[in-house]
This record gives sequence, structure tokens and C-alpha cells, in this order.
Amino acid sequence: MFKSFAIWNCVAMWFPVHTMCLRVHAARQRGATLLKRLRHRDANVSPSSQSAGRWAQTCQALIYRHHGDPSLVVQLEDAPLPPAGAKDVVVELLAAPINPSDINMIQAVGGNECVAQVVEVGNQVRDLKTGDWVIPRDAGLGTWRTKAVVAEDDVISVPNNIPLLAAATLGVNPCTAFRMLSDFEELKPGDSVIQNAANSGVGQAVIQIAAARGINTINVIRDRSDFLQLSDRLKVMGASHVIREEALRRPEMKELFKVCGCEEERVGVIIVSGEFTDFVFKDMSETKTGTKWSWRQKCNRTSPSSTVRIIHIICAHSVIMQHSEANCICFANALFFRVGGSMVTYGGMSKQPVTVPVSALIFKDVKVRGFWVTQWKRDQSHDGEAFRRMLDELCSLILQGKLTAPACTEVHLQDYQKALEAAMQPFTSTKYVLIM
Repeated sequence: MFKSFAIWNCVAMWFPVHTMCLRVHAARQRGATLLKRLRHRDANVSPSSQSAGRWAQTCQALIYRHHGDPSLVVQLEDAPLPPAGAKDVVVELLAAPINPSDINMIQAVGGNECVAQVVEVGNQVRDLKTGDWVIPRDAGLGTWRTKAVVAEDDVISVPNNIPLLAAATLGVNPCTAFRMLSDFEELKPGDSVIQNAANSGVGQAVIQIAAARGINTINVIRDRSDFLQLSDRLKVMGASHVIREEALRRPEMKELFKVCGCEEERVGVIIVSGEFTDFVFKDMSETKTGTKWSWRQKCNRTSPSSTVRIIHIICAHSVIMQHSEANCICFANALFFRVGGSMVTYGGMSKQPVTVPVSALIFKDVKVRGFWVTQWKRDQSHDGEAFRRMLDELCSLILQGKLTAPACTEVHLQDYQKALEAAMQPFTSTKYVLIM
């Protein structure tokens, strides 16, 4: 059940939701708040802007007026649109996915990700033209609506010859995977990445981007009735190996990792998120010194609600359910985590703390890092070149057929309640995308 409140970086999120369909303020209030306030801006309205008056002055938007379960409090309403200013563009939204992060942010704004088409430009707009496809540069744009008036600097163009669903889901999961594979350790062809929840949106992006770079991936997923079909699908994407989560509870995992091609000390980045982190690193140091321990004992020490992620990246954009503790992954940590490697976490869906014992810091010289793709984008906003280069590389992979969107279910905007309810269910194997 979705909670009726959320604590998000200690920032209050009680903005009126009718602001979802107002113009994004052109100035960026960096550091003042994590969410952009969308407001009217009547000044500098251009009477000579292109296509003036050719589009409706209202849009349909998913709006909430009370906190609570999104499927109950979110309503589809008509909302007014302001006139376009000289530096604004009018966009018609084409598709917007429902991400778990959207559910966590539902109290503030509906939708962080989308692809839209420019239908009008102000007379001072420099880099966009009618017909261009764009995606948001930042979170909090309010993408669950049919139209929007936004500042040119709040969106960035993408090729309009890539698949619609690939464009709609480009800005979060693939960007997260790209940066996690690039920014923390220098991974070379032949190196290996270990990840669980490999069937998630981020996990699938990791598989494909890593394969394009010649990096092996060992992918852990929970057991299910269609495991073999899912395993085959991930291997078609480029997964080197797919392993059941239950297999990680076996001491013979050492031999399995050797078969998979992971030589000792070849994994430079492993991510662990959740209350079991201290056990993971404790076992890592114990194994190095020859201490024996019981797999059953370790499994019994972890509560069902704990969430453990070991990988080069953690799947933070999917709902973590009970009984998903993969504490036995510490076996891989012990054998293959290189001295001086990075522990990187970007997830908070489990709402469990990350703890690291002193022994891991001293004897393994572990670097503890965090990553949030939204903050990375904001850090690059002064020039935007790094973001542009990343999107160009990702779109190139898409056009080459080396990067595809995750499994998606298209839902018409009018059927938003079904999509919201389905997106919050456990073991969701598809991403729900609102088609405008």
C-alpha cells in the first residue's frame, strides 16, 4: 500500500498541484529546492511567436489535490496553458513512462520523464524548431499531461527517428546505467560487472551498454516460473550469464564465478544497499582471513524486508519487495572485490540504511559513493555538453540496434488509473507508458 506521506531529503513537498501545467520558471533555482515551481510568466510574451493561437489553450493533466494512494488521489483534469514567451517552446507530449521514482514524488508533481514534440517556438528560441523531439533536462517537469509551455533550456532535443518508447524512457534508466559504468572505476573490455534485478529498466540498460563496450555481465534475478524465457531474453540483449538469486546461497558459487570468467580482483565496483551491508563486508573480510561461517546463519540474520544489491549498479528504479534479501552475494564480494574498489549506491526504494564496518574501510580500502542521475544532470547544466555527448552515444546505440527500451505496456492517458495501480504491484516486469 502506498503511504500517504513521503520524506525526501528533508524538503517539504506541499506545492499546489495545479502548477503542473503552468510554465516552467526560466531561471534555475539551483540549491534552493529539489523541485521546480511551475508558474505563470506573463512578461515578455511574444506577439510574433510562430503558430500563435493554433493550439488549444488548455491541456489534460494528471493532477492530485490530496496526499494518498496515487491510484485514488490522481485525477485527469483540464488545465489552462499560459501564452508562450519569447524564449519558450510549446510541446505536445507523446509518451511518458510511470517510474517508481514518480510514485515516490507523486505528492509534488506528476511525471519526471517523457518525450514531446515541439509545436511552437518563441521568437528568441535558438536551438529548437517545430517538429523536434525533446526530453526533460531535469526532474519535476510534470510530464503526465498532453501539452506544456516550457523554457527552451528546460528540454533537450533527441533524434525523432528513434523508437517512441526508447525516446520516452531515455532520460532516466539508460543515463543512470551509462554513468554508473563510466564514472567510478575504469572498466576495460574483459572486465566483469555483477548485478541483480537484471530484468529491471536499469539492469537491461547495463547489459546492453556493457555488451557494446565488451564488458561481461553476470546477472542475478529472482526465481520465477518463466525464468528460462527471461534468461534467454536477457542473453539476447547481451547478458553473459544469468543466475537465479537462490544460487547465490550456495558455497560453490566460487566455482560458478570462475566459470563465468570472473578472476579474483576483477570486479572493481560492487553495490550493496540495505540493512545487511555490514554483514556483507564482515563476511568479505572474514573469508579473506579463512574464517568459516554458515550460509543459513547469515540468511537467518536478515529480515525479510531487507534489500541487498551487489553489482556494478543497484536497481533503484524498481519496487523492492519482501523476501528479496540476497545477502549471500557477500560470497562474491569476498572473492572478487578488488582492494580500493568502489561501493556505489543510488537507490532508496527499500528505505533501509547503508552501513559499512571499519574493517571494510581499513582492510579493503572501500570507497563509499552515492549516485543520483538528477543531481548529475544539474551539475552539468552550466554547459550541457556532457549530457549532450551521453545522449548522442545512447541514441547511436539505439539506432544501431544495440540498446532497446525495456518491456513496455502502452496505456492511453484516459486509463491512467489502471496504469498507476499496475505500476505499484510487485514483480512488475513491464514499464507502463502513458500515451497522449
